[in-house]
Amino acid sequence: MKKFLLSVAFLMFAAIGFSQDLPLNPEPGKCYVRCKTPDIYKNETVNVAVSPEYKKIITYPAEYKTIQEKVIIKEAGEEVLIVPAVWGTQVVTYYEKEDGTKLETQEAVFIQGSETVETKAASANWVMSEKMPDCNSDDPEDCRYWCYKPQPAEFRTMPTEKLKADASVSKIRIPGVTKTYERKVMVKKPTTSIVQTKPEYKTIEKTVLVKDARSEEVIVPAVFRSVTKEVLVKKGGLTSWKAVDCELVNNTPLPISWDFSSATLNEGATRIIDARLLPILKEGMAVFIESHTDMRGTKKDNQDLSDRRAKAVTDYLISKGINVSQLFAKGFGESKLLNKCSDDVVCSEAEHSINRRTTFRVVNQK
Repeated sequence: MKKFLLSVAFLMFAAIGFSQDLPLNPEPGKCYVRCKTPDIYKNETVNVAVSPEYKKIITYPAEYKTIQEKVIIKEAGEEVLIVPAVWGTQVVTYYEKEDGTKLETQEAVFIQGSETVETKAASANWVMSEKMPDCNSDDPEDCRYWCYKPQPAEFRTMPTEKLKADASVSKIRIPGVTKTYERKVMVKKPTTSIVQTKPEYKTIEKTVLVKDARSEEVIVPAVFRSVTKEVLVKKGGLTSWKAVDCELVNNTPLPISWDFSSATLNEGATRIIDARLLPILKEGMAVFIESHTDMRGTKKDNQDLSDRRAKAVTDYLISKGINVSQLFAKGFGESKLLNKCSDDVVCSEAEHSINRRTTFRVVNQK
C-alpha cells in the first residue's frame, strides 16, 4: 500500500513537473535535487621568484680595548670641624589645672501656718414677724411688725507657708593640679676648627677605539620556488538533477560529540563528516547544515555557540575541497528543543544531550 501511494504521488509530481523543468523519467522512490556541474581545473607548475637578487651590506663593528687610568676624584682642601654644644636637663613645674571654686546652693526653708480671712462683712436686713395670733383681720400684712436684724460676718481659715530661711550660695575652693616637664638647656656653646684634608684618587677603566667600523658589499642571488597553480580547463555551472534517498531531504543527524562549550571538531567528528557528508557533496549535491544546543547558558551564548559549530563543519568541508556554493549553514541555539528540557526544568545529562545535535539535509543549489 505504501509503495502504491508513493507511486501515485510521483505520478502527480511528474504531471505537474513538466511545466517546472523537473527531471524526466524519475525513478520511483527517489527524491531529486538540483546540482551544478563544478568547474574543472588542471595543475601547472611555475617557478616564482620569491626573493630577487639584491645587494647585501655586511657591517663590521668598531673594535675597542680597555685601559686603566688613575684620576683625582677629590682635591686637597680644608674642612671645618664642628664641636657640638653640650646640653643639660632642667625640670619645669607648671599648672596642668589652675585653682578654682565650686558653688554649692542651699534651698529656701519654709514652715507651715494658717490665716483666717473675712470672706463676707457683718450686715443687717429687715425681717417681717409672724401674724399675731389674736388678729382678726383678713389682710395678711395686718397684725405684723418689721425687725432690722443684724447678720454676722463670714470667715475662712486657709493653710499657709512662711519663709524660715531664704536660699543661699556658698563657694568651696578647688585646688589646682601641678605637673613637671623636662627641657634641654645649653651648658656649653658649640665651637668650630679648620683642618687640612688630603686629596683622593680612583682608578677608572676607559674604552678606547682600536679600529673604526667598516662595511662590505655582497651580492645575494635570487631565490626561485616551484608553485603548483590551478588553471581553469572547463567552466562549470550547468544545472542537472541528482537522485537521492528521500530520507536525505529531511534533517539527518550527524552524531558529532561536541566537547562542552566548544566549537572545535575533534578527530571522531571529522571521521563522521568524512563518512556521512563528503560522499554526498563529492557527487555535486548541496547540503544545509543545522546546529543546535541545549538550554544551559544564556540564549545569546547558545546562539553564538551553535553558529560557531555550524561554521566549523563548513570550514572543514571547504578544507577538504568542497565548493562553498554547495554549503549552507545556520545555528539555531536553544530555539528548537526536542524534549521538555527548557528553562527551569530539571533534566539529566542524557536528556540534555538529545538537544545538542548537528543535522544536515540535501537541498537545491542556487
